[in-house]
Amino acid sequence: MKFRNFIGKIKEINDRYREPRIEMSGAVRVSLMALRLYLFVLVGLMVYKFVLVVTG
Repeated sequence: MKFRNFIGKIKEINDRYREPRIEMSGAVRVSLMALRLYLFVLVGLMVYKFVLVVTG
């Protein structure tokens, strides 16, 4: 029962913040995308290093 309440609360929060409240310029959108890609690259490198350490 608590799990369903937790999932319901997450869905409620996601619905509330689905639309951004502020306007973003093109430069801001590009910067955020670059940061997102940078984050994925860093996480990928960490996973790669972890696999190397564990396997060998």
